[in-house]
Amino acid sequence: MMKSLINLMWFPLLLAILVPAIWSQQPYVLSMFTDALTIGALALAWAMLGNLGGMVSFGHSAFFGTGAYISSMLAMNSGMPVLLSMLCGGLAAAVTTLLMLPTLRLKGTYFALAILAYSQIFRVLAVQLEGITGGSAGLSGISSLPNVMGFALSSKLGVYYVILALVTLFLLIYAALARSDYGLALKAMHDSEAATQVAGVNSLLLKALVLLLSAFMTGLVGAFNAHHMNFLEPDYAFNASWVIVPIIAAIFGGFRSLNGPLIGALVVYLTDQLLFKVLFPTGHQMILGGLLVVMILISPRGLLPLLRSAQRRFYRAKA
Repeated sequence: MMKSLINLMWFPLLLAILVPAIWSQQPYVLSMFTDALTIGALALAWAMLGNLGGMVSFGHSAFFGTGAYISSMLAMNSGMPVLLSMLCGGLAAAVTTLLMLPTLRLKGTYFALAILAYSQIFRVLAVQLEGITGGSAGLSGISSLPNVMGFALSSKLGVYYVILALVTLFLLIYAALARSDYGLALKAMHDSEAATQVAGVNSLLLKALVLLLSAFMTGLVGAFNAHHMNFLEPDYAFNASWVIVPIIAAIFGGFRSLNGPLIGALVVYLTDQLLFKVLFPTGHQMILGGLLVVMILISPRGLLPLLRSAQRRFYRAKA
């Protein structure tokens, strides 16, 4: 148990120690890592749904935007403490999965497109409900993250630690679910849903559970982002980039491994922002697509399994 926990937590611990130690006086670099970890958190939520539930979603921006709006409105209108409103935002995103239960009977592309349709419906609602959401003008002056024991969570270093804490929490949730009896049933269902139903497993309930958890995680990240940016509008909250970039990161890093989506997010986002965007300001996102294609051709399972395979070959060669 201890060994598996060390194998899981080594990378977040490395980020917690090295990044602030090296770049604590460089706000721009810290912001880059914060954005990369935000993508990593979303990639983990998406990968958990795909890896365990066998469901591919193109509409996770519905959960991101819901969490962002609910948390922002609770903090601004009721004076609710920000950390509590963020939790409520995540729970609200999870509750929206109740509206999506009929889609769980769909498979493959049909499920993905159905969830995508929900994200567009939510975006339109955010625009139309102007008295509540601010409409297309959005919300400004959203409450910032609070001070805790004299430490400002709204500072560059503070928001970095907050999103790193969320990523760590998501890793633990993902690992706990994967190694539980429910996780084993989900994996079996992913291989053959008909066989698990014959064995008495309620596949619909299990799929609803993993979708609810994935939605909660995504909504919590959306809430964090809203209080970090202090501004929100429908086109931003429900933007497709909150789905596309995490999917690229998860597949690039290896979405069937626990740390793969996180490592993929850091590599993909930082490379894109620090290299591709500088060299190709208007077409840098196309490079990401090409990079993903190359990785799939070289290692369909992603970067992390490729690195582990190279490490094993290295040690065998030394022996």
